[in-house]
Amino acid sequence: METALAEPSKWQQFIEGFELFRDPLLCALLAGGVLGFLSVYVVLRRMVFVSAAVAQSAGLGVALAFYMGIHLGFAVEPVIGATALALLATLLLMMDPSRLRLTRESLLGLAYALSGGAAVLVGDRIAQESHDIQGILFGTAVLVTPEQLRTVAIASVLVMAIHLWWYRGITFASFDRIGALVQGLPVRLLDGVLMVSIGVMVGVCARALGALPVFAFSTLSAIAALMLDLRLPWTFFVATLAGVVSGVGGYMFAYFFDFPVGGSQTVVASLLVAVAMGARMLLQWVQRAR
Repeated sequence: METALAEPSKWQQFIEGFELFRDPLLCALLAGGVLGFLSVYVVLRRMVFVSAAVAQSAGLGVALAFYMGIHLGFAVEPVIGATALALLATLLLMMDPSRLRLTRESLLGLAYALSGGAAVLVGDRIAQESHDIQGILFGTAVLVTPEQLRTVAIASVLVMAIHLWWYRGITFASFDRIGALVQGLPVRLLDGVLMVSIGVMVGVCARALGALPVFAFSTLSAIAALMLDLRLPWTFFVATLAGVVSGVGGYMFAYFFDFPVGGSQTVVASLLVAVAMGARMLLQWVQRAR
């Protein structure tokens, strides 16, 4: 009599193969947490599309790195290409566009459209690496290499150390610029630190996880936290937590239900906004009922 062998459950497979999943989970945790923290600045300073444009530029940086290696024989690490283009876009967006009779929205639209279109054109000339370009633009972080995890970890530690050290100055300069100038704070330096932090994190994380989930972490995390109407330090904490849940939860959802990772992380981040919205509506209903 033949005995049918029971197939191992997905939990068993996950536990037995955890070594394979450890690096992408750690990367999602770090990227989600730090980008979630920075997202409070991005949303409150109305720079949501800055994050989108910088993430697109990081994708173009990766495409250019592959192009230079294949066609010009000049090897550049894709993470360096992503970070360099993300920083270049960040510095461009820090310029005052009124001197050119442009609005900031026009400059954002130009940066987003130009980098997205150029990434498609460059990707067309490096067909053998097209899957990497698609991964950068839409997020397919099934596996993260040890080098990518190391880069994200170093950038995360440095960015968080600077932001926790200069927390009062950066928040003061970000949300009360005139008051900060009156107090004699170096507002331009603090602005520069914030923008470079966003550019570096978006660049290194986009290379590892993809531009789509990076955009979600750096915007939706703060939107969910701001729905709860908390004090500013708690808003930063909840946004950081929302980014971690989006990154790790999205990866787990993708694994157990066989979905693409980047899309799953983005949908989980969106669901957290919906949950926060429901909590706010419930709280308002309770307050009116009293």
